[in-house]
Amino acid sequence: MSNSTNSARQRITGLLDEKSFMEIGALVTARSTDFDLSQSKTPSDGVITGYGVIDGNRVFVYSQDASVLNGTIGEMHSKKIAAVYDMAMKMGAPVIGLIDCAGMRLQESVDALNGFGEIYAKQVAASGVVPQITAVFGACGGGLSVIPALSDFTFLEKEKGRMFVNSPNAIKGNHVGKCDTASAQYQGSNNGCVDGIGTTEEILAAIRELICVLPGNNAECGREDECTDDLNRVCENLSGCKEDPRLALTHISDSNLFIETKKDYAKNMVTGFIKLNGTTVGAVANATAVFDENGEKTESFDAALTARGCNKAAEFVSFCDAFDIPVLSLTNTEGFAATECSEKSLAKAMARMTAAFARATVSKVNIIIGNAYGSAYVMMNSKSIGADLVYAWEGSKISMMDAKQAAKIMYDGQSADVIAAKAKAYEELQSSVQTAAGRGQVDLIIKPQDTRKYAIAAFEMLYTKGTGELVRKHTAK
Repeated sequence: MSNSTNSARQRITGLLDEKSFMEIGALVTARSTDFDLSQSKTPSDGVITGYGVIDGNRVFVYSQDASVLNGTIGEMHSKKIAAVYDMAMKMGAPVIGLIDCAGMRLQESVDALNGFGEIYAKQVAASGVVPQITAVFGACGGGLSVIPALSDFTFLEKEKGRMFVNSPNAIKGNHVGKCDTASAQYQGSNNGCVDGIGTTEEILAAIRELICVLPGNNAECGREDECTDDLNRVCENLSGCKEDPRLALTHISDSNLFIETKKDYAKNMVTGFIKLNGTTVGAVANATAVFDENGEKTESFDAALTARGCNKAAEFVSFCDAFDIPVLSLTNTEGFAATECSEKSLAKAMARMTAAFARATVSKVNIIIGNAYGSAYVMMNSKSIGADLVYAWEGSKISMMDAKQAAKIMYDGQSADVIAAKAKAYEELQSSVQTAAGRGQVDLIIKPQDTRKYAIAAFEMLYTKGTGELVRKHTAK
């Protein structure tokens, strides 16, 4: 058996619990014999398919074998992948695809084209029904790049993983030496599909971790596991995590578990999964900085919504809603990105995020951790668009805009002393979180260190949240 074959099978072995893999369709070979394509050269038709378990969770998997015609997709290859999807949807289990493929099989032409369409159709049918995870270990180009894009989560091997629609050299004015647009680093930062980049071992470990926090399907009513952490644990110094909410989410989660999604894309908007009293919760948060493991600030951002950040949040909230995963948002935003580039697509992206929050019927809790200004705040899961509960940290602010800016607009042409006095009054009357609480827009003002216990209590209260029309057995007299 070749090294590539070993790689295809070894990836499955490294992914699943020991000796749990059961192969399906091992004897399938190509039917076509055109252009000297013989069956003896296509064992399993270039893709290993079957099912197994990850920490006791059933999953279905396919792994492409680059030793068979470079892993290209032909008629039977695509039918095997489609069959995996059919079985996964019947059984209510996630699908994991391990990609290493040179694209369509030229020898099978129209059958290969039809096969691509069959895979796309199965992915669309499975969307919102079972989680779909794709990992790219080799080439993934042209129409094949739609497969990870249609998946819920995607990982790229950092050295050999290559995802592209057009190769770098096919792009006018570019070549691979100038900008390798197919590289994991470029795709991770720019295409909005990639959740993580790493070695094969790191990717397989990340998929295992992800499977262990996700429900198997959309009928499981979310995911709940046993919690051994203190439900009332005080999270000291949480107020210092306001700039980088990744730290805050890690601190409040059971056993400090935080699985970030799309981590290299739109870093000013953080999305990922935490655990609160054993329940998987989807988290969305505004970020103004990134800190490394040594506590050093490595990147800074404006406290503003961007098109990429809004699209990232919208997609994540929609996934959570589809799989009955409650949503927690941490709000700290002061407006919108002001650039020519962002102006081209920002309104549509803002609308998409607003609609995702408003349409979601899962339990929704918003915690204001910094400044919540203008309509940017409204879009970030505010009570006015459907949040079930809204809490605010002591010292946070809710306002139309910064008090000084508001005073300058309202009292344009007045002296500096007048503007300063009016800004102070605006701060007290219109920017105070107490003002918003007095109008019912904030349910409770909390200390940052108590965030964990209040978030747990909120979702526990919302556990039986119903949607739709109330059922009545009698009418009022």
